[in-house]
Amino acid sequence: MDINDILRRVQGGELSIDDAAGEIKYLPFDDIKYAMVDYHRELRSGTPEVIYCAGKSPEHLHGIVENMKKNSAKNILATRADEKMFDIITKIYENAEYHREARLITVQGEPFPKKKGSILVVSGGTSDISVCEEAAVTAEFLGNNVERLYDVGVAGLHRLLSRLDIVQRANVLIVVAGMEGALASVVGGLTDKPVVAVPTSVGYGANLGGMSALLSMLNSCASGVGVVNIDNGFGAAYLANNINRLGGY
Repeated sequence: MDINDILRRVQGGELSIDDAAGEIKYLPFDDIKYAMVDYHRELRSGTPEVIYCAGKSPEHLHGIVENMKKNSAKNILATRADEKMFDIITKIYENAEYHREARLITVQGEPFPKKKGSILVVSGGTSDISVCEEAAVTAEFLGNNVERLYDVGVAGLHRLLSRLDIVQRANVLIVVAGMEGALASVVGGLTDKPVVAVPTSVGYGANLGGMSALLSMLNSCASGVGVVNIDNGFGAAYLANNINRLGGY
């Protein structure tokens, strides 16, 4: 199925305009052998396809980004990227930016519309900031107003309680914590807004690479807490963006 087939069916009376619009949402993608680059994902899900850089060869990364440039992609987000990957992309898109702490590359030719509400990213400790920045920069790229509240873990709860103003004005909260991951439950008990919890792999041996934080967050006694995968700041930002988008622009 391609766009010409859809047009032919509309002209022949086989397909209504509304049904054609629905089918067009699933076209086009460009098959470049080692990747099928999806150019209508934004129509379907509200956000464009994202490049996950880890594990990709320089040749494959170059080919994907070059294909996106050929197809007039204005906004690109590349995750888990290093400086060598940035060198590849910046040769194709001169306006590319590398966010070292977040390990993200962004190309923003047409900024997304600003959403009304704000997203607050909260960290348990300074060691969690890499994951926090992945979430914060992703959310900003998608057009959200983002605030940051870092190093307010439960070992010094007064630090969080002194900033309840920023907690209470957020529309969605992303809470990032390693060790035992208790911060998500605490924040969930202080707000009536959705909390997206991100367990991190930060911690000593029994942290088990983030499993202890993940299980703690899944067993949270606070209502309204959802959990994404270990170290998945990107996924948390996308979920928070979808929630915040419900509030309008």
